Amino acid sequence: MANKVKQIWASGKAVVNAWLAIPSGFSAEVIAQCGFDSVTVDMQHGVQDYQSMVQCFQAMQAHPVTPMVRVPWNEPGMIGKVLDGGAYGVICPMVNTRQEAENFVSYCKYPPRGTRSNGPIRAGMYGSAGTYQQTANQDTVCLPMMETRTAVANMESILDVEGIDGVYIGPSDLGFSYGLVPKLDRDEPEILKIYEKIIKECGKRNLYPGIHCSGAEGAVRAINMGFKLVTLSNESGLMMTYAKMQVAQTRKDSGGKA
Repeated sequence: MANKVKQIWASGKAVVNAWLAIPSGFSAEVIAQCGFDSVTVDMQHGVQDYQSMVQCFQAMQAHPVTPMVRVPWNEPGMIGKVLDGGAYGVICPMVNTRQEAENFVSYCKYPPRGTRSNGPIRAGMYGSAGTYQQTANQDTVCLPMMETRTAVANMESILDVEGIDGVYIGPSDLGFSYGLVPKLDRDEPEILKIYEKIIKECGKRNLYPGIHCSGAEGAVRAINMGFKLVTLSNESGLMMTYAKMQVAQTRKDSGGKA
């Protein structure tokens, strides 16, 4: 299976990414049919564990989406395990230094580039017999998260690490790190200036910056700024937003009868 994320980037377009917080294969199956390019299982802040990640991947496999994971931390055991389970992309939180970015890449890649252990229990099914190990290093998307003042200070050295495909911005933590209220679609001039620099520095290196958004409006704004991967909230947030809208409309349009 080709990595659709890399194909879209090569075409010059932006990737529209889904986010799964709910540990349900059925939810994943529904989301995978909604037109997203990639679907990310959130093992950091979502209510997902390894088994539910595998179930989500199995449910999505019939649909043309690239399966990705946000791991809980920059740790070799879990990173190797999500890749073995079929992740085609790994988003890693709180990568603050060049060394941490180097470590992340090494955990994602097989030797000689990295230190990933061989044992692609599910991932091996995505390639023809015996070919997965030959293509995994180039096919796997590696996105360290840039979401702190420290990471911003080390931006250029992090982006210089060979093997990353870009960075993923966590707006809530980034703003929090600067003493601002944690939220997704940021409009503070100092944060927008950081975004502009990240996009510019990624462009110099043929890297692809991604960002978490609260929905379509923020995603379109991010794409127009130059971001190349945008996440539309998560399935829990999308469900809640639409449900609230429907309830409010029902009460309003029933003229006080509900």
